[in-house]
Amino acid sequence: MTYANDMPTVEKVARTDAGLAAELRLGVMRLRRRLASERHPDNELSLNQMGVLGVLARRGALAVGELASAENVQPPSMTRTVNCLEESGDVVKRPHESDRRQVVVELSEQGRDRVLADRARRDAWLAQRLRELTPDERAVLRQAAPILDRLAQKD
Repeated sequence: MTYANDMPTVEKVARTDAGLAAELRLGVMRLRRRLASERHPDNELSLNQMGVLGVLARRGALAVGELASAENVQPPSMTRTVNCLEESGDVVKRPHESDRRQVVVELSEQGRDRVLADRARRDAWLAQRLRELTPDERAVLRQAAPILDRLAQKD
């Protein structure tokens, strides 16, 4: 039987690449869940739908296939998500300029407002938590942020 005080400490585990991977995975997943819980209370969209709106806010109008690739889902799944977002008024679909078989999706004004409100709420929560850290801890996170972003990028 293993007890909590028998478990290796973070300092011991993170000495190896595998240990660091385990600690980062745990920390990033916990932070993701916490940030997800800080959603705007009026936002009835799913996290997946908000992910699609976020991609469109960052990258601009995209074809459904490009959105599917960006979100790591199959095109038919993305088509269903886009249709729901169009019904809610968060996106607008239009034919592709050069390939009429494709559909281009862009944020509506309502969708942009929803993304901005959601981001503002989550950013405010995280900024408050960051203020609770020491200046040295915030400096480490400033250095780590672009590295974490690079790790998250697709191959």
